[in-house]
Amino acid sequence: MDKSTPQDQYVHWFRSASPYINAHRNKTFVVAFGGEAVQHPNFTHLVHDIALLDSLGIRLILVHGSRPQINQRLAESGVQSQFAENRRITDTQSLPAVTQACGYVRHQIEAALSMGIAQSPMQGAEIEVISGNFITARPYGVRDGVDFQHTGEVRKVNTHIMAKVLDQSGIILISHLGYSPTGELFNCAWEEIAEAVATSINADKLIILDETEGLMDTNQQLIKELTTSEAETLLDQQQTLPHLAAATRACKAGVTRCHLLSYQLDGALIKELFTLDGSGTLLANESYENVRSATIDDVGGLIELIEPLEQEGVLVRRSRELLETEIDQFILIERDEVIIGCAALYPFPDSGSGELACVVVHPDYRQGQRGDTLLEAIERKAKHMGLESVFVLTTRTAHWFHERGFEPSDRDQLPEQKQRLYNFQRNSKVFQKRL
Repeated sequence: MDKSTPQDQYVHWFRSASPYINAHRNKTFVVAFGGEAVQHPNFTHLVHDIALLDSLGIRLILVHGSRPQINQRLAESGVQSQFAENRRITDTQSLPAVTQACGYVRHQIEAALSMGIAQSPMQGAEIEVISGNFITARPYGVRDGVDFQHTGEVRKVNTHIMAKVLDQSGIILISHLGYSPTGELFNCAWEEIAEAVATSINADKLIILDETEGLMDTNQQLIKELTTSEAETLLDQQQTLPHLAAATRACKAGVTRCHLLSYQLDGALIKELFTLDGSGTLLANESYENVRSATIDDVGGLIELIEPLEQEGVLVRRSRELLETEIDQFILIERDEVIIGCAALYPFPDSGSGELACVVVHPDYRQGQRGDTLLEAIERKAKHMGLESVFVLTTRTAHWFHERGFEPSDRDQLPEQKQRLYNFQRNSKVFQKRL
């Protein structure tokens, strides 16, 4: 039974978050959201979380839209919205409503970021919010016979000025409006502006907030992680995913990671950035779980992973000194720079065999076949070393190894050196697998 107090849980969470706090400091994040987010009741909490990111030394660029606010103003003035290719056709008659709605939303965001309310996360916060004509746009033009008029697309992002603002610790606020060198005004898709800004400024992350908590599979289950190739397959099947399309293009253009989150979920931004599992969908060029050989820098993470099983008696206790000596024998699964699994191979070349040892997967990740991933990596390593078999000594997980092709064996079948080191008190069972 867990007897930890809320304070204990807070300390544990804060310690768990500290690697992310260090990793995100001085990084550049583009956070994009539509006008729907601004009018949602959770927007106050979202602004508090943005202020928290700023206080932690993260360089922030906010990109906003204002579609529902535009719709409201057009309805009030009796102007009907026209759309083509999932874009608003911004004609001369509707342009005033677009600019009014955009200005209104911008002022709402600036006001929210300026609220130093007592007893709130923003108490005492002094945040400089800089808006400006950072986006040069051009007409979207005539497409399939449709003249989009004042609807535009990004031509250029003024990264030079943006970099200066970020260097002075200001938050940049960018709307969906772009300007031409001749002074014309264009209404652009905020998702595309966010994509262009993120790629032009070489942002470390592009975070897009929508009403859903991320991408869902056919069973309406959250897709936690997606590669760009998997995203392109989804886009081929379903064309109406503008947020995913923008994030995919940004990733392929060099943005390290893109995140799709919900603006409705309180704390989604914090959970995504400062916890191991996040709260939405992470998009990257490659999977952010990788298998690799351990280095001396991994000893601390290994100790944290295997210590609970050592205390239970499942594993033989290893000192830090021993781990440092044997670190080259270990293979790791790393998830977002945190070690969540390990296994070791101790070769006995004279007998053509190797010992598989210390197979551990973090309790939160034991449902994803990561043990099999580790076993496959160890077997590949053993084959590369010219070994003909691997064996394992286990007290509690015999069935797991048996299900994966390991056969019961006798102690006298072990290499002589291992026989001399056999711990009769543990009375471990021996299993062996031919490679």
